[in-house]
Amino acid sequence: MWLAKRRPSLVGLLQAAALLTVVFSLATFADQLHRYLELFSHFRLQYLLASSILALFLFALRSRAWASVMLILTAINTLPVAMWYLADTDQPDSNGIQLRLLHANVYSGNSNRQALHALIAAEQPDVIVLQEITDAWTTTIEMLRENYPYQYAIPRHDNFGIAVLAKTPFQSVDVIDSPPYGFPSLVVRQSVSGRIVTYVSTHPIPPLGTEGFHARNEQLASIAELMIPIAGPKLLIGDLNITMWAEHYRQLVESTGLTNTRDGFGIIPTWPIQLPFARIPIDHCLVSDDVAVLDMRSGPDIGSDHLPLLIVLGFL
Repeated sequence: MWLAKRRPSLVGLLQAAALLTVVFSLATFADQLHRYLELFSHFRLQYLLASSILALFLFALRSRAWASVMLILTAINTLPVAMWYLADTDQPDSNGIQLRLLHANVYSGNSNRQALHALIAAEQPDVIVLQEITDAWTTTIEMLRENYPYQYAIPRHDNFGIAVLAKTPFQSVDVIDSPPYGFPSLVVRQSVSGRIVTYVSTHPIPPLGTEGFHARNEQLASIAELMIPIAGPKLLIGDLNITMWAEHYRQLVESTGLTNTRDGFGIIPTWPIQLPFARIPIDHCLVSDDVAVLDMRSGPDIGSDHLPLLIVLGFL
């Protein structure tokens, strides 16, 4: 006699999804144990959304035990997400000194150069930091010279070219060949209303595979060592290929004492732009405690796989 195979019920499928959400949510809190756990730790916002939606559906379908588990999991996932929205955004008086900053990973293969021009024309940033700059992108940068006469660009054939543009002069620009691959990082010093502000921009390799994972961590550690002795207001800005929920990010901020400009403004996911529901925050601006963050938000689609960041800073 043939036995008919039972098709999984909707409740069964939701319970299976709930179990997976439990496993990924809880295991990724121990992301320091393995690179795979870190890789999945970046989706903390998605775990929060999944657990809350599953709780609603499971309650509606009278799977109350699993719904209760999802409610507990929602509470667990809420804290590491909500803290970025609930932080105090009231800043001390910056004496009217403000700096408008634009960061964009433009994507080396992006041919939509006009979108970046339109964004710059609309926002009028004082300083622009661009990553994935190639020889083709240098033409676009040169077209901005009338309004941004001070430029320093290191184009490359891969995804690790970098450039900085400004309306006012740089005091100095140093190029650091960051280990382990020698990708260029910029250390830029500029006078802002009489104060010397230091910008450091870096772009480590994505942590794919064991080699990429260790290479990214080595580059971030080298940047931390570089930034610690810098006096005065300082910023670290770039596509760091890591989110705020990863152990190596926590090591970076703990060693440098820097604060993410997202604090109080939300998660602000930036990549990948093509998959909104999978988007994670890997582009960052970190600042020292003598810098006030007056505003931070993502910009529009400029044809890249990243959204740009727009930040307004004050200096205490």
